[in-house]
Amino acid sequence: MLLGRNLGIFAAIFVSLWGGILVDGLTPVLTPAVFMVMSLISGFVAVFVTLEVRKRSRLIWAGVFVGLTTWLLALMFGLIGPIVLELFGNIHWNLVALQSFAAIASGILTAILVSGTLPILESLFRITTDISWLEAADLNHPLLKRMTIEAPGTYHHSLVVANLAEAAAEAIGAKPTRARVCAYFHDIGKLVKPDYFNENIDPHNNPHNELAPTMSALIIIAHVKEGIDLALKHNLKQEIIDVIAQHHGTTLVWYFYKRALQQQEDARQGGKIMNIREDDIPEVSEESFRYSGPLPQTKECAIISLADSVESASRSLEKVTPQRVNQMIRDIFEQRISDGQLDECELNLRELKTIAASFKSTLLSMLHSRIAYPKEPRGGQVAEGRAERTVTTALPPVSAA
Repeated sequence: MLLGRNLGIFAAIFVSLWGGILVDGLTPVLTPAVFMVMSLISGFVAVFVTLEVRKRSRLIWAGVFVGLTTWLLALMFGLIGPIVLELFGNIHWNLVALQSFAAIASGILTAILVSGTLPILESLFRITTDISWLEAADLNHPLLKRMTIEAPGTYHHSLVVANLAEAAAEAIGAKPTRARVCAYFHDIGKLVKPDYFNENIDPHNNPHNELAPTMSALIIIAHVKEGIDLALKHNLKQEIIDVIAQHHGTTLVWYFYKRALQQQEDARQGGKIMNIREDDIPEVSEESFRYSGPLPQTKECAIISLADSVESASRSLEKVTPQRVNQMIRDIFEQRISDGQLDECELNLRELKTIAASFKSTLLSMLHSRIAYPKEPRGGQVAEGRAERTVTTALPPVSAA
């Protein structure tokens, strides 16, 4: 559960070989070969029944399976009883019941021990299991509750990004629960100045209208650092902090960069009329409009980064069609690849294609348009025949809804 399937299998083999040496000569019944076979099989069962444990009750059931496997193997090798059909009447059934209980209880007690020590081991070695990720997915976290009040647009954006990221991560075999939880918190830095971000801006009172593009870009870029500060103060997991720091990579704040270039060009045109020297017009540095990074390092972080851009871009679609959504996703992916934003993560082109298909499916299910229903007639009673014609000719079929 802590280190994955491969190391779990290695541990099972190592324990079996080492245990086989230790039991040599202890008892005539439990030979090294018998112990190794029993230990290997029960160890492999333990590994495979704990691959995806998302509830602590599943861990107890895993202990039951391991216990039953141990009991069955012990019965086959004659370690219980032994049960001999010819001496059926002379079998000590009390001893058989006690041995059977011990075999099954060994697996269950191991599961209970693991369940109790798991949080300590996670904290000690800074490893997060699926159980902990599910516990962290609680939307009642103080930061998320603050976001619902102070930055509702960002909160809704984060929920949509979480849905996109979870579905895409599951499609490529990554860690969907981790992607969902990290997506919840990836924009918590916007809580410092929520009114300066597009999803929270009042269209009648845009604060960026009074700021220079460089200052606007500085405020936008700062939400990453402010998000890291908030995450550290609230003791969020290191994986979440990494996603906050990496989900924008070194991308360009494109809108304000283009706005700065336009202002520079306007100044040059006006300078020709006012006889202002070219050197007096400030240069626009692209680096001033880029996030500081680092680039996404994991599959989950890269998925969240792409989902963040796709969700934001989907808001600008005037009409949602499969063709437009597909083209929008393709443009974003191509731009990220050409800009080198995915160079340090583990995604390959096949996985990117799968992620794009998942984004398209999720977005179309969320942004689907509905048929405009006719308004009900006003002003009292309507003639029965007229009303019937209105209903039968204007309303769409039930399946269209």
